[in-house]
Parts: sequence; C-alpha cells; structure tokens
Amino acid sequence: MKEESTKNFKESFFIALKLFNNHEWYEAHDAFEEIWNSVDGDERQVIQGILQVSVSQFHLSKGNFNGATILLGEGLGRIKPRTKINLGIDLENFCQCLEDLLRKLQYKEILNENDKPFLKLL
Repeated sequence: MKEESTKNFKESFFIALKLFNNHEWYEAHDAFEEIWNSVDGDERQVIQGILQVSVSQFHLSKGNFNGATILLGEGLGRIKPRTKINLGIDLENFCQCLEDLLRKLQYKEILNENDKPFLKLL
C-alpha cells in the first residue's frame, strides 16, 4: 500500500471502529463496507466478518433474533480462523466475545449491555 492509501485506510478503519464500539451498527456497517472494498485476502474476510457482526447487532436491536444469530455465526466463522491477521485489534478477544453472545442467542438467554461486541485495539 502506498503511504497515502495506508493513511486513508487507518483513518477509515478508526472511524469504523469508533462507530462499531459506539453501537452505531448501521453506520459501522457502511464504514466497514468501504474498507472491505479496498482490501483482499484474509483481511477482506476479517472485515467481512466484522460487517456481518455489525448487521447482526442491527438485527438484534430491531428484535430480529433469528437474523442476528445467523449473521453473528457467519461473521464469527469468517474471523475465527484468521485471528492472527494484524489489523491492530484483538481478534482473539473479539471472537471470545462473539462466541459468548452466540451461545446466549442460541439458548435464548437474557442479554445485557456487556454482551454487545467490542473491538479492542492492541
């Protein structure tokens, strides 16, 4: 990547990350989609997984538990085998959080604010 495009990627990534962590799921989806269009390989798969998690949380916020569960599982499935990809976020911790949330959704457990996924910087 050229220096200018690397700078733009980092800025876009941090904006998307902030939206995600502020639970602005729809906006985070849009921001990560822009990034997704500019990467390839394993990075693209991880970004797509985060996109799917964003959409799952949007569905969850609207009461669509089935859609949320399906997309969360798909997102986790894309990210989990790629936790060593260096995007500057703790993907191992993120996957653990997603696995816990997915289990709660599958067993129809009561969710609380602490169950919302969070992308932690390394």
